[in-house]
Amino acid sequence: MPSVLPDGDPVPASGALPASALDGLGSRPFGFYVHVPFCVTRCGYCDFNTYTAAELGPGASQRDYASTAIEEVRLARRVLGDTALPVETVFVGGGTPTLLPPEDLVRVLHVIDEEFGLAAGAEVTTEANPESVTQESLEVLRNGGFTRMSFGMQSAREHVLAVLDRRHTPGRAAGAVQEARKAGFEHVNLDLIYSTPGETDDDWRASLDAALAAGPDHVSAYSLIVEEGTRLAARIRRGELPMPDDDVAADRYLIAEEMLTSAGFRWYEVSNWAVSDEARCRHNLLYWTGGDWWGVGPGAHSHVGGTRWWNVKHPASYAARLAAGESPGYAREELTAGDRVVERLMLELRLATGFPLADLRPSARAACARALADGLLDVEPFKRGRAVLTLRGRLLADALIRDLS
Repeated sequence: MPSVLPDGDPVPASGALPASALDGLGSRPFGFYVHVPFCVTRCGYCDFNTYTAAELGPGASQRDYASTAIEEVRLARRVLGDTALPVETVFVGGGTPTLLPPEDLVRVLHVIDEEFGLAAGAEVTTEANPESVTQESLEVLRNGGFTRMSFGMQSAREHVLAVLDRRHTPGRAAGAVQEARKAGFEHVNLDLIYSTPGETDDDWRASLDAALAAGPDHVSAYSLIVEEGTRLAARIRRGELPMPDDDVAADRYLIAEEMLTSAGFRWYEVSNWAVSDEARCRHNLLYWTGGDWWGVGPGAHSHVGGTRWWNVKHPASYAARLAAGESPGYAREELTAGDRVVERLMLELRLATGFPLADLRPSARAACARALADGLLDVEPFKRGRAVLTLRGRLLADALIRDLS
């Protein structure tokens, strides 16, 4: 089941933000995340805030969800006032956003445009399971203003998909990419997962081969994380499946780097590769570089000017709050200057552009010097005042970030 929301300070019923959050509003990139919390079935490894029809219960409706989300977009406009905030990126995630009719997703996008205005050349992405789209639905999305598709492929091996409880057939992701290209999408991502129990090196190479043959311009590859409370965690605890091994995961990462680089992709974040700067996910870069965004939907998180808040989790509670004219915010926190530096470090050090050494505390600079000596940071960028991970540093990024922060 979905994980528990963190505690924090209460969010006013109006959703009003502190003055400090509104200071400088409009000077930072601004985007929208729209969470669609519906799935046909729950994958065994997933602890996202999603619900099947059987889990949804009374008071929430997939049919009415777009209208409810639109109410939060309008709330966002009231809270943020009249400041010009051209929306540079929109990302619709889930769940499975494409379980909604494509016209509903387009309707939400159009209200974002009406209330805030989309910036020229805005990136508009939706996630999709490969089996949840058709040629016709993709054409509706493209004609309605979506510019980028992100498909959850995970693996090209049927037995690996079975362990993950994924329902699509191994070849369906490639078909979805082809359909997206035919519909006019220039930018298409495939998500992959490695180190699933039962996966071999050859399985992983086959998945990468299949992904590359499909013709995306972006690939995300993540090591499987076993989250407490999931069906996968229970199976591992009972001894039905082995726990993923960190050394195996490192080997799989090296395979991904070799194969993707050979195919013309370049890493720009530890888990993300693109064929060009234009193919990079600009919405994720907004997160990673400290931009502002409003998260629409149950459990969605938002960040504006150092204030972060998150919505109530259940779709019924979310709908009820908005129907009463109230913010669906569950709790919030105001980040201190120190918090913000640490968060910057955690996110920016994972980027190929790295982190400026001048912004580190003296103790962290000393740790950087040790990391350089250990081969975790690249020498040439270091000379120019930036901490940039080497390939070995990417394998140990989490440990290095803990050391620096």
